[in-house]
Amino acid sequence: MASYVRRLPVYLLLDCSGSMLGEPIEAVKQGVKTLLSELRSDPQALETAYLSVITFDSSARQTVPLTELMQFEEPELEAGGATALGEALEVLMDSVNNEVRKTTEEQKGDWKPLVFILTDGSPTDVGTFDQAAPKLKDMKAANIIACGAGSNVETSYLKQITDNVMMMNSVSPGDFSDYFKWVSGSILMSSKSLDSAPGAPIELAPPPTGFVVVP
Repeated sequence: MASYVRRLPVYLLLDCSGSMLGEPIEAVKQGVKTLLSELRSDPQALETAYLSVITFDSSARQTVPLTELMQFEEPELEAGGATALGEALEVLMDSVNNEVRKTTEEQKGDWKPLVFILTDGSPTDVGTFDQAAPKLKDMKAANIIACGAGSNVETSYLKQITDNVMMMNSVSPGDFSDYFKWVSGSILMSSKSLDSAPGAPIELAPPPTGFVVVP
């Protein structure tokens, strides 16, 4: 099946730094579970959406490679350490280059990936971030949406990665729940619009109540 279907790759970049310890990381775990459940209940998403998770704390790693929804296993998420967002962007670029199928004369490649970045802080690996962020933006290889949670986020960093930046009210379980429902809604909308409007801008669900889109 996979070799004939144009996939919609979805990458979740999740902040697992020490400030996420306790309720926030538990809310993220629950959010991933809900996201998976909602996507698996939709036939179009089941056919097209493939999911990967990249986590970052004092370092970054791809904890789940790009996987079809029914085979996806939720990663073990633990909070601790710093915020290596720059390294996470490097891991993302490598993953996209290695996993996303490119168009050839024989077949069309995958759809442009959706990338959702969630962080409650600012990068602690600023040197790496300053090199990776413009590289990623110049690649234009994915539709990237960044969300900051709480008052420790400097949105200027997120704006260096993408023009699509929003802020969460707080780091409460309710806000994280709303965020992951919004992510699943946006993936569902995107998967439905692929064939009907190829090449059109991505469709995202309206931001949850109280979330602020950063101009």
